[in-house]
Amino acid sequence: MLKIILIIIAVLIVAILIYAATRPDTFRTERSTTVKAPPEKIFPLINDFHQWEAWSPWEKLDPAIKRTYGSVASGKDSVYEWSGNKEVGQGRMEIIESSPPSRLVIKIDFIAPFEAHNTVEFTLAPQGDSTTVTQAMFGPSPYLFKLMGLFINCDKMVGKKQEEGLASLKAITQN
Repeated sequence: MLKIILIIIAVLIVAILIYAATRPDTFRTERSTTVKAPPEKIFPLINDFHQWEAWSPWEKLDPAIKRTYGSVASGKDSVYEWSGNKEVGQGRMEIIESSPPSRLVIKIDFIAPFEAHNTVEFTLAPQGDSTTVTQAMFGPSPYLFKLMGLFINCDKMVGKKQEEGLASLKAITQN
């Protein structure tokens, strides 16, 4: 009887491992909000890493976070490095494309608690007296992330933080 149970468990584990391998090789999370402000008022808050402390939900997770900024103050080639508690981890962001006031692309490299190399993109689309702000994060999905994705909903987890950040941007710029 024990032998049959062990065989069933082994078959289930193999099935899970095989299923994980069939998952997509990339991921994308995306959230949007409409802000009653022009793109010119919103864009400077995302184009300058010094401004992120005011609206980024990740900044609030560790009051003792250590921040380092590159020599370029804002826009293309500006860099922000952080090191914090286990919730924030350690990493580096670099603005690789800045097209004021409509698009910003950031290369984000996570070092801890796990290594990952992704892209964050903000788009700002005017809609009359408002702006639709969209934040997306995308990148490769290595096998380990595919396997973790069977048990942890990355879109829900990252998407929640995107929603919080967009809500903060909205609150700051609509005042």
